[in-house]
Amino acid sequence: MNHLLRELAPIPSSAWEEIETEARLTLKTTLAGRKLVDFAGPLGWDFSAVSLGRVRPVAPAPGTLAEVRQRKVLPLVELRVPFTLSRSELDALERGAKDFDTDPVTEAARAIAIAEDRAIFHGLEAAGIVGICEARADAKVTLHDDYATYPALIATALTRLRENGVNGPYAVALSEGCYKSLTESTTAGYPVLEHVRKLIDGPLIWAPGLDGALVISLRGGDFELTVGQDFSIGYLDHDSESVRLYLEESFTFWAQSPEAAVPLAFPPSDETGILST
Repeated sequence: MNHLLRELAPIPSSAWEEIETEARLTLKTTLAGRKLVDFAGPLGWDFSAVSLGRVRPVAPAPGTLAEVRQRKVLPLVELRVPFTLSRSELDALERGAKDFDTDPVTEAARAIAIAEDRAIFHGLEAAGIVGICEARADAKVTLHDDYATYPALIATALTRLRENGVNGPYAVALSEGCYKSLTESTTAGYPVLEHVRKLIDGPLIWAPGLDGALVISLRGGDFELTVGQDFSIGYLDHDSESVRLYLEESFTFWAQSPEAAVPLAFPPSDETGILST
C-alpha cells in the first residue's frame, strides 16, 4: 500500500478504469506547457528537489574556520485537487451503465492541469517558481482587441527571437479567449488563426492556463518541467453516499534560458483584453 491508499476505496476495478480514462483524456486535452517545454521524470514521489548547480555562502558555526556553502535547489511542489463521486453512480457503472457521471473527474483534471500550466507560464512565487512570461516580461509584445493585427504582433515576437540567435522550430500558445476570438475573426477570407499558423513551423497550442499568448522555440534545453509523481488518483475517505478522491502530482519548473520565448500580453489596465478563463 502506498500513500495514495487506493486499496481502501470502495471502488471496483472497472470503475477505476473509467475514472482514470476520463482523467487522462481531460489532462491530455488541457495541458499545454508539456507540449512546449522539456520534460524530466517522473522521478517518484520521494524526489524532492532539482539542483541548480550553484551555491550560496553560509555563515559558519561559531568557533570553526571552515568555509560553508549551501547548494541551491528548486524544491518540488505538490498539487492536489479533491473531487467526490456518488456511490450510486459507481454502482450503476458496475451494473453496466453507459452514462456514468464523469463531471467531477473532468473538473478536477482540468483544474490541476491549469494549475500546472499557470506555474509554467506565469510562475508560482510562493514556491520559488519563475514562469516563462515573468522571466521574459522585459521583451513582451503588447496585445489588444484588434484581432487582425495578431499575425503582425506574432511576427514581431518571432523577429525578436531570431535577433537573439534563437533558432526554431517555433510554436505559438494562445489563451482560451485568444484562440476562440482568432478562430471567429477573419481577414482576407480566412480565420486569423490560420494566418498565425502559417507563420510558424511548430504547433499552434490551445492553452487555457495562459493569459494572452506566447511565442516559444522548441529547440530544446531552454525550459524544463521536472515531475516527481505524475498525475495520480488517490483516496481520501467515503461514507454511505459518496467517495472522496483526489488528483495529485509533484513538480517544479526551471526557466533555464528565458530568451527562447517572447510573451504577448495585454496592458494591466486594458479591461477589454481577452484573458484565459
